[in-house]
Amino acid sequence: MTENDPSAQDPAAPRHPETGQQAAQGSWAGSPYGDQATTPESGGTPQYSTPEPSYHAVTGADPSYGAPNPWSAQSTPSGQTQQSVYPPPNPNPYAQAGTSVYGVPPAPPAQPKRSGGKLLAGVALVALLVGGIAGGAVGYLTGGSSNGPASNALDAPKPAQQTGNAPAGSVEAVAQKLSPSVVELQVSGQQGAGEGSGFVISTDGYILTNNHVVEVATGGGQIQAVFQDGRKAAAKVVGRDPTTDIAVVKVDGVNNLTPVEIGRSDDLKVGQSVVAIGSPFELAGTVTSGIVSSLHRPVRAGGGQASQETVMDAVQTDAAINPGNSGGPLSNMAGQVIGINSAIYSPQSASGQGQGSSESGNVGIGFAIPIDQARRTADTIIKTGQAVQTYIGAQVTDAPQGGAKLGAITAGSPAEKAGLKSGDIVTKIDDRNIDTSDTLVAAIRTRAPDEKATFTLSDGRTVEVTLGGQPVPAN
Repeated sequence: MTENDPSAQDPAAPRHPETGQQAAQGSWAGSPYGDQATTPESGGTPQYSTPEPSYHAVTGADPSYGAPNPWSAQSTPSGQTQQSVYPPPNPNPYAQAGTSVYGVPPAPPAQPKRSGGKLLAGVALVALLVGGIAGGAVGYLTGGSSNGPASNALDAPKPAQQTGNAPAGSVEAVAQKLSPSVVELQVSGQQGAGEGSGFVISTDGYILTNNHVVEVATGGGQIQAVFQDGRKAAAKVVGRDPTTDIAVVKVDGVNNLTPVEIGRSDDLKVGQSVVAIGSPFELAGTVTSGIVSSLHRPVRAGGGQASQETVMDAVQTDAAINPGNSGGPLSNMAGQVIGINSAIYSPQSASGQGQGSSESGNVGIGFAIPIDQARRTADTIIKTGQAVQTYIGAQVTDAPQGGAKLGAITAGSPAEKAGLKSGDIVTKIDDRNIDTSDTLVAAIRTRAPDEKATFTLSDGRTVEVTLGGQPVPAN
């Protein structure tokens, strides 16, 4: 006989009110076929667990979830009777009468009880009560109080109004600095109407934009500049350069204009953060942000037939650029303009690039004219009324094995003076690799007239060329 023997007799244990027989521990409530037990609160004997291993009764609740042991009896309110939880649906038909339905052997004959029986019963009772309390606590925590007041976010007070300055180097700070200088350009002419963007570069009304934004207004068309504060003013074309897709327009009679701060593009780094501002789809003052995705990307873009005459040495960005952003600024995080947004890659358009297609839209691949090139061209336009194009005076095509193959050489051109010949294949300019003819054109266009450059040819020779400059026909 052991301490866990359910047949052990306890002289202090209560007897059955009719037979006078002592009840075996747990037999009245532990067996599905036993008498119902009353709760301690009603004066009866406390019920115990069904015959299960003692570690279930001691723990009472699953330590992982805090839920009560499903195989142990649960506490009930005072005055109610209770059967054991989860009674087996199919009792063992082979078990002897009075045995557990789980196949536990019948209790041995009653023998004198060892000391400690009361202690074990007390431990079991405490464990069951703890299990019941734990189960109740879990129900409260997961279900919440049904009687507490409801909380509504709409009743909470508004947070304090933001009054401080935007953090330096943030998109917000760039937008605050640059937006007053960005304008929407509404353009109309004999060939149609459209709109684009531009930005103020002087207090007396000069505005820098793309050639393809304003070219429709040449020959008697109209341009209207709309400023951030709502003011409107007529503008006229000062000069434009289709080969670099740059144009300058001017407004008169508008005071208190804020010019942008012009940065530099020769020290840009891939991954550098940038901000684009413009009027995509006539949504003036739209601000987007991204990074510099690539540099020195040769792109045919901006008006005309997208020939080699319009190749630019572009800054690629993933900042959202859409039709209407053309001519607007691309800025670094100091609010300095480092490019002019000019083109986007558009899979739907016939040429694959440009903003002329009504189906085009942002796919995360946009192109901007480097500000160093745009600054030089704009300055020449304002001072002389026309742009000057950098050139070498040679036709050029793609070489089958890679590089740019020179064709006809213009007499007296920089190419002839340097000793370049038709059939030469250029593979490098200074330290920049040349893999296509467009790359060679873009590399030349981004440099200034009279600048010297070293050409490396496919046969290993190097030739120093002094780049030339020629006026772009006046318009």
